[in-house]
Amino acid sequence: MKTLFLVRHAKSVNHFTAATDFNRALNERGIKDAREMAKRLVKKDILIDRFVSSPALRARMTAEIFINQYNRKPEEIQFIPDLYHASPEIFDQVVSRLDDQFSHVAIFAHNPGITDYAIYLAGSRISHMPTCSVFAAAASISSWKDFPSVKKDFIFFETPGDGNS
Repeated sequence: MKTLFLVRHAKSVNHFTAATDFNRALNERGIKDAREMAKRLVKKDILIDRFVSSPALRARMTAEIFINQYNRKPEEIQFIPDLYHASPEIFDQVVSRLDDQFSHVAIFAHNPGITDYAIYLAGSRISHMPTCSVFAAAASISSWKDFPSVKKDFIFFETPGDGNS
């Protein structure tokens, strides 16, 4: 069994105040939301054994907040440049290349691609991934290379505004 978590980066500073889109940091609300969502997953005993992220600053910061809540080291985050503004096809390629030693992988990335990929995986169960939302799906496989082509089971979808913490 392989479980994939899609995490849209938390709320970031306005793009007009950042030097470049790639270097936009999280704002105060984003930091708070990322901590809340990560704590919520830890509290629910949701296992993540691999953290994968776009290298853009806002995704990186979100991943670092999550990995910290899991008492893991930021150096363990795998950065994949292709995840910066990735299409669903790129997400499929990234997922199919994940290391099979990991069964519970969280990918931190951006809209519109992350929402498009979640919709592709879940159908009509979701229509939009707000900032710092978490989507989870699983497949009965032993290798990530098979994930794109098999049936996925919807596990959950949560947003910071759900108030489940």
